[in-house]
Amino acid sequence: MTRPLVIFDLDGTLIDTAPDLIDSLNHAIAAADLAPVTFEDLTHLVGQGVRIMIRRAFALREVPLDDQTEERLVIRFMDHYAAQMPGKSRPYPGALECMDRLAAAGMRLAVCTNKAEELARPLLEKLGLADRFDAITGGNTFSVRKPDGRHILGTVEMAGADPAASIMIGDSVNDILAARNAAIPSVAVTFGYSDVAVETLGASRVIASFEELTTDLVAQLLATSS
Repeated sequence: MTRPLVIFDLDGTLIDTAPDLIDSLNHAIAAADLAPVTFEDLTHLVGQGVRIMIRRAFALREVPLDDQTEERLVIRFMDHYAAQMPGKSRPYPGALECMDRLAAAGMRLAVCTNKAEELARPLLEKLGLADRFDAITGGNTFSVRKPDGRHILGTVEMAGADPAASIMIGDSVNDILAARNAAIPSVAVTFGYSDVAVETLGASRVIASFEELTTDLVAQLLATSS
C-alpha cells in the first residue's frame, strides 16, 4: 500500500514566521523611506515570495516602485532575513506532536512553500525540522509555484509519493487552489495569514488547531477523494 504524503505550507501553516517577515520587510522598505507595515498589513502581503511582498507593500502605501529599487530591496530583505534566521519563528502549537503522530502511522511529510528554497530550507534546518521531510520545495524550486498545481505535483514526485495518496495543508488561497489544481484534498488552518476567512476558500476540511489533524482525518479525506 502506498504511504500517504502530508504536504505542509510553511509560513502561516507550519511555522509562525510573521515577526521575522515583518522585521525584514520593514528593514528592506526603510531604505526607500516607506512607512513600516504591521501584522494586519502582512496578511495582504505574504504568499507569493519576497519580491511580490515588497511590491504589495509599495502598492499598499501607494508609492511607485521601479525595477532597480525593487531588486535592491529584495537583496536587502534576503540578507537581513537570512542573517537573523531563525529569529522569533517557531512551529505553531501542536505542530511537532502532529508530525510525530503522522510519521508514527507511516505517513510521509513534505513542505511546499512559495518562500524561496534558499530561505525555507535553512529555516527548517535551524529549527531542527528539516530531517522530518521527504521533500522541501520552495517558490523557485520549479518553473511554477502555487497556486499552480504542478508545484504540489513536483513536491509529491520529489518525495517519491503518489498524488492519489497525498494531501495539502495550508493557510491561504494559494494552498487551497494549488491542491484543487493538483486534484488532491486540502485542509485549511484558521490560525495563519489569510486575508479572508479560510472557510470561504473551498478546502476539503478546515481545522483550528493541529490537534484536529489526525491520522483518521487524513485517511478519511484520501478515501473520499479516491
